[in-house]
Formats: sequence, structure tokens, C-alpha cells
Amino acid sequence: MVDISVQNIKKAFEEGKDILDGLSFEINEGEHVGLLGKNGAGKTTLFRIISGEIEANEGIIVLPKDRRLGLVSQIPAYPADFTTEDVLISAQKRLLELKSSMEALEEQMATDGSHALLDEYDRLAYDFDRSGGYDVLIERNRVANGLEIPQKQREQLFSTLSGGEKTRVNLARLILEDTDILLLDEPTNHLDINATEWLEEYLSKYKGTVLIISHDRYFLDSAVSRTIEIEAGKAEYYGGNYSFYVIEKERRYQEQLKKYEFEQTEAKRLQESADRLYQWGTGNKNLMKKSFAIESRIERLLQTDRPKKEKSLGARFGEKAFRGDEVLVLKGLTKYFDGKKLFSDVELLVQGGERIALIGDNGTGKSTLIKIILNELKQDGGIVKKGPSVKTAYLPQIVHFNHPERTLIDTLVYEENCSPQTARNRLGAFKFSGEDVFKQVGALSGGEQSRLRLCILMKEGINFLILDEPTNHLDISSREWIEEAVEDYGETLLFVSHDRYFVNRFATRIWELEDGKITDFRGSYEKYRAVKAGNAKSESAAKKHHPEQKPVKKSTASPEKQIAKLEKDIASLEEKLKDLGDQRDAYCSDYEKLLALDTEEAEIKAAINEKYGEWAALSE
Repeated sequence: MVDISVQNIKKAFEEGKDILDGLSFEINEGEHVGLLGKNGAGKTTLFRIISGEIEANEGIIVLPKDRRLGLVSQIPAYPADFTTEDVLISAQKRLLELKSSMEALEEQMATDGSHALLDEYDRLAYDFDRSGGYDVLIERNRVANGLEIPQKQREQLFSTLSGGEKTRVNLARLILEDTDILLLDEPTNHLDINATEWLEEYLSKYKGTVLIISHDRYFLDSAVSRTIEIEAGKAEYYGGNYSFYVIEKERRYQEQLKKYEFEQTEAKRLQESADRLYQWGTGNKNLMKKSFAIESRIERLLQTDRPKKEKSLGARFGEKAFRGDEVLVLKGLTKYFDGKKLFSDVELLVQGGERIALIGDNGTGKSTLIKIILNELKQDGGIVKKGPSVKTAYLPQIVHFNHPERTLIDTLVYEENCSPQTARNRLGAFKFSGEDVFKQVGALSGGEQSRLRLCILMKEGINFLILDEPTNHLDISSREWIEEAVEDYGETLLFVSHDRYFVNRFATRIWELEDGKITDFRGSYEKYRAVKAGNAKSESAAKKHHPEQKPVKKSTASPEKQIAKLEKDIASLEEKLKDLGDQRDAYCSDYEKLLALDTEEAEIKAAINEKYGEWAALSE
């Protein structure tokens, strides 16, 4: 069954400038598809057309009538007094209405035992149970915790949240609504690594249809099984995730280039033959006819356009040779913020040529640590020391220019004290060419401003480069040129990033800031994840076999008596578990009582596991 059918969609916001130009594709029920394209290619416009927010100039979108569709960027209007919790609760409105209907029927059934009422109640109770009605609070907490929406924020008025916070809450709302078709527009933009991994895990189990716009390549590899690229207003199809798309796109490029070059070579050979026949054929009709026939053949032959490819970055960092072993020393570094300890007693040594990724949840203090290293903030304790020959360059997360009214060429001329021609040459190496150099800096996109700042930084002889979220809010092609620039940089690199693709490509050392401490791991991000997952598995296994790790009191009773007592205790606990099952049936409409029974059941099961562990130890 087709869930999304896009048929010959055309859309232009200015006459004669089609963003989408006959776009067509279909997505089947349950497919998870990635939607790629440069910024401005029309991806978000397409989402707005699919969701009904705007209309196409031509073409139609067909969606099944019985399927519920949700768009993350489409945030409904809520009453002024709505808290974040109210927004999350609104997602479970259908289940809460079902519960109210069941309660109303229960009151009627107290005086009326008709079969019609009983049948209606059974139908509602089945729907309520099947839809997870008894777990609404548990599910709400699970989603909010997974997307890192803290309790304090849940109590806050929704209208007072930042744009990023509202987007994250809206994503949680759509997940709780159990929407059939999800349109996710940059869902990981406001998520840190843990929340992104939670979302990946959720989507891996989600049975509905998903169409995702994302520049997070690691996320796309995990979340999609098919890729559609919008190019020149039309759709190109790729039967795999992002990694497959990269390989397949290059293969198609080479294939088209080879075909184009063959056609051009053959056309040149034929043209030479046609020219000779034309020269020889003066006064000879047969030779002239042959010449014209060859000309027609050339026209039919030339069917392939020269494939286009992104121009590579023609620039390198102006590196300064590093002398000495120590680039950076942190000793006992401590910092408080608003009375809260961000980190303490940090002891780290950075040596020349290392590439370090600083990762951690939002709000743990990563940017603060960077600012202390840059001497923009003062620490509350400890020492920060750089080597005497260290020259630092810094690319902030949000790039700022003091004179946004200046053109690109003027910015370089003033800031670098260089000639206009030198400025043009350097801008050209960073893909600013032609009339682009006369644009005002303030009119550039965030990615373009980052590129311009890098253009200025690269001139300087540096040996310690610090990047704060260098790929944040950039499209894939912009991320690739930053990676290209960093790839050739051979000195010390320290960067903060939630972009796991970037982290995995460049990091040779990981600093994870968590609970005020830094875990220092020497190796790639993939190795770090594997080690961390292994440790977590070991801890989980230890807890499973020794739930509370309490010291075992020595008993004076014989092993046989202890085993007999344990068997008696286990039988008693299992009887309690059976009673709880009977109580569930009795309290099937009492939500609070069912929650209490869930908690009690979990405690009894844990106690049984512990008793079985003791029994096994004594039996051995």
C-alpha cells in the first residue's frame, strides 16, 4: 500500500523560478526514507505541501484518508496557560477520552446491567488496553526522558520555551500520538548524542512510515533504508541509506562522465569526417548528402549532459610548526555556574598533533570549558597552561562579524590588510566567486559565514585549532567542505560536536564531559562506543545476577536448611505474584491502582531473582 504519492509537483515562489519542477515519487507503507538536497532545493517546501500547509502550483499529493500524518516543524497553537506537560498530555487525548467514556459507562452499569452496555464497555476496554491506555504516564515519562525534556521544563509554560525546546517537545508529542506517517524535518538539530541515539532506537522499532530531512549522516545511516535526492526540482532515487547513496552517486557520476566523454570524442571524430566530406563535396551532391547525414548523426549522438560535481575546496590552513611536547595542560580545573558545579579537578595533557572530540549532553559545560581554554572565562580553581609556541585559532558555533554591512571582499581587505586581487583569490579558493564577493556579510547564511571565517583563519600560521559545533545547521555539502579543510590540517585539533559522523572521522581521542568529570579515552569514537557499550553490558549483567550487591550475612544454619527456607520464600513470592494478576482484572479500570500494582510486581520479581541467585549459590 502506498502511503505518500507525490505526482508531478511544481512549486515556484517567484514567476519563472520553479523550486520543484515536476517532482514525483511514491513511499510505501512502513518505509523509512531520507530526503536529501542542498539548502534551498525545496525539501521543507515539499513537506509543507504534503502536510497541507501550502498548495502546489501543479500536481497532486495523495495520502490514504485513514492515516494520521504529523510534521515536526508544524507546531499547533496552544492556550496561553498550557505547560509543556499539558502539550504532552494533549498527545494522549484519545486515550484519556476513552478512559472517561469507560468511567461514565461504569457509573451506568452500577444501575443497568444490560448486554448492550457490557458489550460497549468491553469494546472500549479492549481498545484502551490495546492502545497502551494503562501505561500513558509511563510512556509519557519514557519519551520525555529519552528526548531529555526535564521535569522542570515540563512544568514550564510552553510559550516561554526557546524555538529548539519547542521543536523537541513537538517531536515528543508526535511520538506519543502514535502518528501513522511522520515527516521529520531536521529532528536531531536540537538533540545531543544521547537523545539522538534514543530517537534512532525508537525509529528502528517504529512500524509507521517516515520521511526524514536531515544533514546528520550518521542518523540517516541508522534511520533510513531508502534515499531520495531533490536535484534541479526533480527526484533521484537510491535504494539504500546515506552510505549507499554516497557510493552510488559517485558510481552514477563516473558512468555519466564516461558516457559524456565517449559521445564527445565520437562527435569530434564524426565532425572531422563531415567537414572533410563537405570540403571535398563541392559540386558533388553525394558527398554533400553524406556530410549532412553525419551532421544529423552527431545531433542524435549527443544525448548526455556533462555531469556536475561540487568544486573541491582549494585552500589549506596556514600551519605553524609546533615545538615542544605540551600544547595544553589542565590541572585541577574547576568551574561553577550559578552555584552549580559544572566540572571539577580536571587533569588533562594535550600533545602536538592530537585530534580531540569533546562530547557530552547539552548543558554539561563543554562550551564553558572551551571558553576557559581560550581565556574568555575565568576558572574557579586549577591551572590552564599552553605551550610557549602555541598559536590558537577558534571557530565559534555562532560566527559574528563586527561589520556585517561590508562586502566579502572588503571584509578580507580590511581584516587581512591585503590587496583586492589577493582577497578575490582567497575567496575563490573558498567557493566565493563572481558577484558573490560583493554580497554583504550580513546577507550570508550561517554556513557561508562559517566558510568566510575559516577563510580568514586559514591565512594565519596556527598549530592549535578549536572548533565549537562546526557542522551545526549546515547542509551536507557545507559539512563536507569543512571536513575537507580539516582533513589536511596536521596540527592539534580540539572540537565540540554532536555530529557523530564528524567525530568518528576526525577524533583520535575522546573527552566525554558527564556529571562534572571528563572521561579521557584514546581511540576513535566507534571504539569508545564499543567499550562503553561493553561496560554497560557488564554492569547490567552484574546487577542482574547480584541486584543490590549487599554484603551477605553469614548464617549459622546448615546449607540444607537455608535452601529449604529459600524455596519456601520463593513459593510465597510467586503466590503473591499470582494474586497481583488476579487484582489486575479486578482493577482494570482504576489507572492509579494499576500503576501501584506495576510497581509492586516489579519489586516482587526483583526479590524472586535475588532469592534464586542465593539458592543457586548454596546449591553449588
